[in-house]
This record gives sequence, structure tokens and C-alpha cells, in this order.
Amino acid sequence: MTQAAPTIHQYIRRETGELLNERLYWDQVIRFLYCRVREQAPALFRAATGRRMSGILGFVNYDLFLGGRLTGGANFLKEVGIDLSECLDPPDLLSTPRRIFERKIRYESCRPLPDEPDAIVSPADARMVVGSCSRQSALFLKGKLFTLEELLGRDFWLPSFRECDAAICRLTPELYHYNHTPVAGRVADIYELAGEYHSCNPLAVVEVATPYSRNRRTVTIINTDFPGGSGIGLVAMIEVAALMIGSVEHRYCERGYEAPRQVNVGMMLKKGVPKSLFRPGSSTTILLFQKGKVRFSDDLLLNQRRGEVQSRFTLGFGLPLAETQVKVRSIIALPE
Repeated sequence: MTQAAPTIHQYIRRETGELLNERLYWDQVIRFLYCRVREQAPALFRAATGRRMSGILGFVNYDLFLGGRLTGGANFLKEVGIDLSECLDPPDLLSTPRRIFERKIRYESCRPLPDEPDAIVSPADARMVVGSCSRQSALFLKGKLFTLEELLGRDFWLPSFRECDAAICRLTPELYHYNHTPVAGRVADIYELAGEYHSCNPLAVVEVATPYSRNRRTVTIINTDFPGGSGIGLVAMIEVAALMIGSVEHRYCERGYEAPRQVNVGMMLKKGVPKSLFRPGSSTTILLFQKGKVRFSDDLLLNQRRGEVQSRFTLGFGLPLAETQVKVRSIIALPE
């Protein structure tokens, strides 16, 4: 970055349009690691963003250190804005950070699907930006947050997603951490790609070139052109691990959270149901849509161009880029 990162990072609440300051967990540690250690001690930086150290940090923060501080958990839940009425489990069972961050919610009632039957929905409670990866696009995506070749990791799928459209969904530690299916369709491919565990803190994302295509991730290719599918061609759903994220666990459930299953090639997926769970921490889910297949919601496009938002992405990339906080299963696009 050419300028010092601001001490705050703002995003937009979708329902009201108001600006909110993000609670930046471990921000001083991330700032030190990415602005000092990365340049002055690259070997130490590589170790810190490796799988072993990420797991240790996750254990210390979510099972050991914070677990001892947050016995009971009710004050913490209130402090970070978690709505207890949404949770399936009573508050006295949400007694550790790990249980809080892996909580289940009453998504059928508190995150209802849109009235539009053909809507593409958000895969997560997340802060989202959307745009085009075309060479002609003035948007940020191409060559900054990821490179398509590295992100997909398999040459076979590259021709299908050239100049695609993308939605980047950044989950922060206090948010609901289940991923849900954004579309209905049949699994054409699913595979894991090895990588690092870079933080999803906006400062870290800006400091490291194409971080999302460097991190460990799971890629699911969904063919929606089947009876009962969403009818928008191929969709890539990429679940990106991050610092202190131990794994992405498949927990596909067609009803509630009952009988979770591994996602496999050939499986038909319903829209809007749980697909996987991120282990505690911040993380990211990326959706890729084939060129010309979808039209993103106007409010998402307008919000990210709001110049008054104090965004670390705006400062780092040199153009307005504000995130909108969206709810899982809420509409983010319609078929073109």
C-alpha cells in the first residue's frame, strides 16, 4: 500500500443504507504481521500464514485464551451484535467462542428465501462486493483480489469462466459461518486446492497480491442447466480458508441441519440450504458466474461506488470500493 491503512474500515448495511464501522479483530497483530514481518522477515511471515501456525492460533483464540474469558458467553454475544433469537441453541450452550462461531440459526424464518423463484442468493452472512472480471471492466477484480487461473486451479474449467462475473463474500468472525447453496443444480466437479492461510482482514487483502487465489480453498462447480436447476449455466462456488480457519467441512443438508452429507460429483443441490461450515475466524466465499448469465442487484452495484465510505479497499486499490453487508439466502442477482 502506498498510504498507511486507516484505523477504521466501514461497510454499508443493506437494509438501511447506513455506514457502520467494522470491528477489526486482531487488527494490530495483522498490521504488524503484514506491514512489518512480511517485509523484514519473510520466512517468519510464511510460517505464520502456514497451516500449522494457523491451526495453533485458532486453538489459542477460540479454545484456550478466549474460551476462558467468555464462559457463559452472553455478554460477548450482545457486544458483537449476535441476535440470540435467531440461534437454535439456547444462550447457555453458546459458552465458548467456538460454539458461538459455529452456531446454527433458524434460517427458514430469519433468512427467508426471496419471493422471486429464479433469484440467485447470497451463500453467507457476509460483506459483499460484485463485479466483472472482463478485461474491459474498470472494476477491481481482475488481477487484484485473485487471478482466475490460480483461483480455479484446474485448466479444464478456465474456458467456461473467461470474463466471468463474480461476487466476493467476506465473512467476519462474529457472523454466522455456514455457507448455503446460492443456486440449484448438479455438482459437475468438486476439489480442494492447497495453499496458505492469509487473513481476510481488509488490510491484509490489500497488502498481498491476489490473496484469495493463494489460500487453501474448496472449489465446487455447479451445473444449473438441469430440470429443477436455476438455469444460468455453470456456477463456481469457492470456499476460501483463512488465518485461524482450520478447515471447510461439508455439511450439506436438504432440511434444517438434519443428516449432513459430503458434497460429491453428481449430487443435485437445492438452493438456499446449508452446504458447508467454516471453522472459526474470518473467511471468504467467492461465486463465479459465466459471462452474461446474471445481473447483480442494483443496490449492491450502487453501494460499492459510494465515495464517502472509509474503506481500506478504496484506499488500497485507488477507486471507490465499499462492501455491503448481506444476509445469507437474500437476493444478490437475477438471470440476465
